[in-house]
Amino acid sequence: MHAPRAPVVAAAAGLVVALAAGPTAAAPGPPPPPRPQITAEAVRAALGRLDATVTDAMRRTGVPGVAVAVVHQDKVVHLKGYGVRETGQAAAVGPDTVFQIASLSKPVASTVVAGTLTDAAGWDRHTELPGFALKDPWVSAHVTTADLFSHRSGLPDHAGDLLEDLGYDQAYILDHLRLEPLAPFRASYAYTNFGLTAAAEAVARARGTTWEKLSQDTLYKPAGMTRTATTYQAYADRPDRAVTHIRRADGSWAPGPARVPDAQAPAGGTSSTARDLARWLRLQLADGELDGRRIIGAAPLARTHVPEIVSQPPATPTARAGFYGLGWNVSYDDAGRLRLSHSGAFDLGANTNVTMLPLEQLGIVVLTNGRPVGLADAVALDFFDTAEHGKPTTDWLTLTAGLYAQQDRAARSPTDYAHPPAGARPARAADAYTGTYDNPYYGPLTVTADDGALTLALGPKPLRFPLTHYDGDTFSFETTGENAVGRTGVFFKDGTVRVEYLDADRLGTFTRSTR
Repeated sequence: MHAPRAPVVAAAAGLVVALAAGPTAAAPGPPPPPRPQITAEAVRAALGRLDATVTDAMRRTGVPGVAVAVVHQDKVVHLKGYGVRETGQAAAVGPDTVFQIASLSKPVASTVVAGTLTDAAGWDRHTELPGFALKDPWVSAHVTTADLFSHRSGLPDHAGDLLEDLGYDQAYILDHLRLEPLAPFRASYAYTNFGLTAAAEAVARARGTTWEKLSQDTLYKPAGMTRTATTYQAYADRPDRAVTHIRRADGSWAPGPARVPDAQAPAGGTSSTARDLARWLRLQLADGELDGRRIIGAAPLARTHVPEIVSQPPATPTARAGFYGLGWNVSYDDAGRLRLSHSGAFDLGANTNVTMLPLEQLGIVVLTNGRPVGLADAVALDFFDTAEHGKPTTDWLTLTAGLYAQQDRAARSPTDYAHPPAGARPARAADAYTGTYDNPYYGPLTVTADDGALTLALGPKPLRFPLTHYDGDTFSFETTGENAVGRTGVFFKDGTVRVEYLDADRLGTFTRSTR
């Protein structure tokens, strides 16, 4: 929510008056620091509405299972599961049900890194990892942990994610980030799972260990987060786990294909429970302490809460900017209070949210086992809105659901490949298209024909996609995986083939092999 900056205008007017009055006028001092505004009674009122908010959102969306934890003044004041772990099964979600938390992994990962540092300046160390480099050698020589954790390295949005979808492992993906075009270093924001992953893996390697063990030893074990892990197998082995779900075309929900995010474990591979994340929230709100013990250094942890880059420039003169810190979305409300948040979203079946107002010593985490339809974010927004104003000031679920739907639409091709144009030109003979095509980023692409039907193969396994003719030398196929965007175009021309959805960063053209 944005509001006019009336206090700023008033302060500026006061300064003009003071200067006009001459040297005897007192100069205005700095504005007073923000003060807590949410009372214990207001929190209780918001908690009283929480069950109804969650169950109503589940009814409206059909999301099968949800878990929620709320922390206030170092106490867990709400800890509850709702719904079922899997559609068609009776097992209920509880406080200890393990969920894949998707990109909520990022603030958890920055907590781990903070735990390895003795001071805030440790975040500014150069990232060194065998096989990892960026396109510009100068940037490679200067990029730091903070640059990569705040998405200001210059890498394009979600760089490397499509390689993961095609089945490439972490080593291949990090090695090939050097081929990605770069935006201006430390002057541009673009959200990158594998940039953050490179930084986290470099921190672990510098300490002679793996990211999995570093996370366990630095945060999970000391904080008593006994059901939190960084590998897919650890999640899959839990009997009390929430199965991920996708939404069918008819609006019903069904278990989705496995989302195995091990290649980007620091950025999206964590699994956890509402109970464990409540302990993490308490640690965050207590500057790194938990149950009277120092777990994470206060200064390195505080650095994660500081803006590093503008992530959302204000759209109007009266709007507020949004920032990204180190694994956190960082913003400030009309009262000047710091707000920290992060969402997690797997299109293959998970949506999560964490939101904190540190000054109010208040935080919430919402976990769901359905693809993102706005529920997790809406519950958190509704809770804080009610604590602030006594009741929600808008229908948050309609708003957040609309934003996710808008993102889905924007990712799709503007061409409707399911309906060829009138007068579409015929394709040439199959042998005009078959063969192997090379690409230094995506690897080889092979087109084969079986009774005239063309199939495109990509990735190390490889994945196979039947091609459907559209017009002339243009075909299409249905994309799959976490970053699926519906039908995408395949364009053959002069010994090359360009795959539309792989070409956002102009890396999606393959050249016919001469071998």
